Amino acid sequence: MQRMVKLLEYFREHPASVGETYVEHLGVAASFGFSLTKAGLACLIHAVLPFLFTTYGRSTIADLHRRMVTHRDRRNHDSTSPARIYPPRGE
Repeated sequence: MQRMVKLLEYFREHPASVGETYVEHLGVAASFGFSLTKAGLACLIHAVLPFLFTTYGRSTIADLHRRMVTHRDRRNHDSTSPARIYPPRGE
């Protein structure tokens, strides 16, 4: 029983640290993973055919960064939050 409790703690610890449940974190992380996979494939195609996907990788990374920072800022963090210490460029 003690092992099961410890295992559940491992599954909940990081999602809780970013203000999400396990299921919410699963969805967000999977979404990021699929987006990065698509961008990676586009970059590989671009390497061979440089006239294709000229901005797809860059725009995907910028969008994911925006989503992560926006999500992080929605949560009520104190002044030592990474989002407050390292604001997005241009601010």
